Order: sequence, then structure tokens, then C-alpha cells
Amino acid sequence: MTTKRSAAPSGMRRTATPTLSARALGRATLDRQFLLRRSPVTVKGAVEHLLGLQAQNVKPPYGALAARLDGFDPAELSRLLEHREVVRIATMRSTVHLHSADDCMSLRPLVQPALERELKMLAKGLPGVDLDRLAALTKAYVEQEPRTPKQIRELLLAEWPDADPLALTIAVRCRLPLVQATPRGLWKRSGQVALTTAEHWLDRAADPAPAPDDTVLRYLAAFGPASVKDMQQWAGLTRMKEVFERLRPQLATFRDPHEGGLRAAAAAVGHLP
Repeated sequence: MTTKRSAAPSGMRRTATPTLSARALGRATLDRQFLLRRSPVTVKGAVEHLLGLQAQNVKPPYGALAARLDGFDPAELSRLLEHREVVRIATMRSTVHLHSADDCMSLRPLVQPALERELKMLAKGLPGVDLDRLAALTKAYVEQEPRTPKQIRELLLAEWPDADPLALTIAVRCRLPLVQATPRGLWKRSGQVALTTAEHWLDRAADPAPAPDDTVLRYLAAFGPASVKDMQQWAGLTRMKEVFERLRPQLATFRDPHEGGLRAAAAAVGHLP
């Protein structure tokens, strides 16, 4: 396991390659997740520190923050959604997450390769579908006004009537960064899913795909100590080992007593708020 050299999880001795016990691992992760004690950080600060919150349904982000933050007011998260400072969008593992606007624009391009791999699995359900045209048609349509998934499917089935409707829906979500427009997700007054592009909703151009180094450090600060495999499963990405190796001078490494003590994991303690 790896951590910023300026600090190590409590109870760890400074040795060449110390072993991290299951208890130390669990407590270190809980601490980084703000689950040992409620944190005084802001709602937006917590969402950014945690690199987003799972948000397939409306209520989970509210519960997740209530468990973590001192004096959490659900109206504050609702306000951030209304003011477009946080958004709901499919990112890691093709799952809807709640992200800050900045993370939406950087994390979505970072995980795009995983979404492209998912697209390849849909080929049988998309006979004759030109994915570039699919993206262009949908982009123009949802930027006129937010559209429901049903409306988007009807548009695309008119163009490709032989395509599988579900495959079309998934293909659009994979190819375009579609956010769920409010009132979806607002406290006590949510609405149906209506989608538009992140660029249109946030009135800013898409960022280029970033180098993964900063995201790896942030992931370790929020989920560490963690292994390369852990990070890859979280992000749905591959080939992260070379990134960990590149960052190793900044990290302190621990051995996991499980799996024969061969698995390395990492925790960027210095990146905690």
C-alpha cells in the first residue's frame, strides 16, 4: 500500500515495507471517507473530496452526506444542483454519479475509454447505426431543451428502426456526456429524468482528457489505502499500474497481509482536506 511520505495511517510503524492490518486498513479507509466522525467540510467540498457520490437514484447522495457531514442540510445540496455547481452524470463504471461541475468536465473524459469499451458490446443491437451521427443528432436535440430517455429513443428509432431501443439508449449515454437536468435530484421536489449535454448545461467547453495522475492521488486520498486493482475497478479503467509506478516517489508503500502479502495498496494521506 502506498501513502504520502509525510504521514502514515495511525498505528503504522515506519519500516521499509510495513504490513497494514485489516483493522488499520478499514479505519484508514473510513477516515478518508469521513465515516469515523462527521466532518465540518462543505457539501461541495465533500462531493469533490469523495470524487463523486453514487446517484443512480435521487436519495442516496443525501443519505451519504448526512452520514458524513456535521450539520448537513439537504437544502444545500439541492441549492448546488439548482445553481449547476453539482450535476448528475454517468461516469465511473457507466453509473450515474453526483459530481461537482469541475469534476464532471474532467472525470467524464478520463473514463471515456471505459464507456467506449461498453459501446463495443452493443454492436449486435445497433445494426447500421453510425455512432457519430447518433451523437450529433442527439446533441442537437437535447440542447434545444432537456429531453427524456423516451423522447431520445423515439428520435433515434425514427432514424434506425431496426436497432434495439435499449442499445440506442446506452449508446447515447456512452457517447455523449449527458447530465440530468433539474428538477431531477432536488430535495422533496424531484422530477423525471431529462437529459442535456454537460457543455450546454454548464455553459462551458468540454475539457480534454486529463492525465490520470491527479485523479489517482485524489482517489487514494478518498479511498486509500488501495491497490492498483482497486482503483481500476472503481474507475472502470485499465493500465493504471504504470501511473502508480510513476507516482511511487510521492507514496509510501504497505503490504496487505491478505493474498500472501503480495498485494500493494496506496493512500495519499497528504491529500486529505
